[in-house]
Amino acid sequence: MHQRSNQRRRFVNARPKGRSSFSGNNRNSGGRRSKGSRIDISRFINKAVPAENIEDFIPKHQFNDFALEESLKKNITQKGYVNPTPIQDEAIPYILESRDVVGMANTGTGKTGAFLIPLINKILKDRTQEILVMVPTRELALQIEEEFQGFAKGLRIEAVSCVGGANIHRQISKLRRRPNIILGTPGRLKDLIDRRAFDLSKFKSVVLDEADRMLDMGFIADMKLILSKMSEDRQTLFFSATLSKEIEKLVGGFLKKPVRVSVKDRETVAGVEQDVIRLGGKVKLDVLHDLLKKDEFQKVLVFGRTKHGVEKLCKDLVRLGMKAESIHGNKNQTQRQKALGLFKTDVINVLVATDVAARGIDVSDISHVINYDTPTCYEDYVHRIGRTGRAGKRGCALTFV
Repeated sequence: MHQRSNQRRRFVNARPKGRSSFSGNNRNSGGRRSKGSRIDISRFINKAVPAENIEDFIPKHQFNDFALEESLKKNITQKGYVNPTPIQDEAIPYILESRDVVGMANTGTGKTGAFLIPLINKILKDRTQEILVMVPTRELALQIEEEFQGFAKGLRIEAVSCVGGANIHRQISKLRRRPNIILGTPGRLKDLIDRRAFDLSKFKSVVLDEADRMLDMGFIADMKLILSKMSEDRQTLFFSATLSKEIEKLVGGFLKKPVRVSVKDRETVAGVEQDVIRLGGKVKLDVLHDLLKKDEFQKVLVFGRTKHGVEKLCKDLVRLGMKAESIHGNKNQTQRQKALGLFKTDVINVLVATDVAARGIDVSDISHVINYDTPTCYEDYVHRIGRTGRAGKRGCALTFV
């Protein structure tokens, strides 16, 4: 125990002695940086706020206070939910009033429940409702689908995930059954629209989740095309971690007098201890391996920059005796879901991932995030470390420099 405490102090007390260059984009309204610009590594160091010093959130409502169907309330109770999170507390009443909403919140704050609960209620009141949920990655779509199954248990409401990497003909077959909710990535949704697999003009509700990430991934044209094919008489729910000028243009062009809900009080979650690991000429892999052998590194998400690099790092860790799997764009949906499942169930305790593949990873008990390769911009850093310290738990993020 004494040795572990000393090791922790060595990480936490590290202080930057200069700046480090990382590639990115020139800073624009979206906060991204241009190639060759610098990120001050002091931004990777932050003492976590002790839990007792974080002001307790007192919700205005309990779930029983919302104007929801009793069958839905029963499912919410069975999931163990009593008090809504801040984003749920603020957004659900407006969504139930059919208002357009722009929601901003730190990752892991219950955004999915904030839109799923009132939209399921909308379907229970009118079974003809068809709802589109657009997300940046297949992992996030499948994560939302899993959450949906809990809220909609026994309610005879169907949701279908339409994502790349899965059989499109099987998806078309499921769409013929006219599911109430379609969860999809912009690219696959556009393919299905081109094949006339469903008629967007009949959809009266749309959710754009992690809209800033869809913009970063180059989906802006697909997003605009998809929204343009929907009825103007619709409810639009827009969730984003950041609001750049491009995002504001989307909001202005596709939402009607939206209510803005923001519970994003800090750039990074308060309960995440952040620090840097200075390599000082040591072999990077050896430093990582030494960390992962420590008892406190119980469930660790390691970020690499490239698909090839992530796969190689994973194989190196397995060779060194670590229980590790990788998740990146070269793996198909089945392989990625299998790796995530092994991580969730503690069969493995190290998951090595690229930024894009990690979207949608919602595992509440990740003890550490390690930036093996530095992120290309600060926004990616914020997203990465948001995978730990979720649901009020403490977490630790370390960045190799």
